[in-house]
Amino acid sequence: MNLNEFVNTHAPQDQGKTFELENSKLLDVSIDGSIIAKAGTMVGYTGDISFERKSAGGLKGMLKKKATGEGGIMMQATGTGHLYLADQGKEVQILELNEEDEISVNGNDVLAFDESVSWDIKMMKSIAGASTGGLFNVFLEGPGHVAITTHGKPLVIPTPVSTDPNATVAWSSNVSPSSKRDLNLKSFFGRSSGETYQLHFAEEGGFVIIQPYEELQPGK
Repeated sequence: MNLNEFVNTHAPQDQGKTFELENSKLLDVSIDGSIIAKAGTMVGYTGDISFERKSAGGLKGMLKKKATGEGGIMMQATGTGHLYLADQGKEVQILELNEEDEISVNGNDVLAFDESVSWDIKMMKSIAGASTGGLFNVFLEGPGHVAITTHGKPLVIPTPVSTDPNATVAWSSNVSPSSKRDLNLKSFFGRSSGETYQLHFAEEGGFVIIQPYEELQPGK
């Protein structure tokens, strides 16, 4: 295609929504006020938007950041314009939370959410001994839109279920995982295998979101 066709074909498509996908891997957020996004995911913006690192819970959040090294993973984007977000070529999934909805998302997999969404970063003490895809999760409570990222198309499995920690993206707030260790798998696959530990969701009536990819945290 010629240059004009290329420009027109790949121009932003404004559908009048606050959160919308320009393609499966690129989120367009129409900002008139503030939203919260994962630090380092801004790939472009138009208008007048400023950015500030953000920790959940004020002083408590700052102490949590110091303890975990992950409390400052979020930033606040404030102003008016369009903010374009992407994270390492991962697929973007947009969820709409009602006022009573709450979801727990792996810290690596949160992309952005409305300022109306209540959030907190919590250490997952029950799985601290596991070789997990992160020891912290972001707890999000509606109302508002939430964008998460997955490697490939996600699968939502009803509980009870056991999952690979490095493939686990999020779960409903009415379930909580414990760490399950499989010594037989350790003997078979070797010490480096991710299958040595699993997350076990024993409660019924919830769901877990997994992805077809084992995502290792920085430093793993």
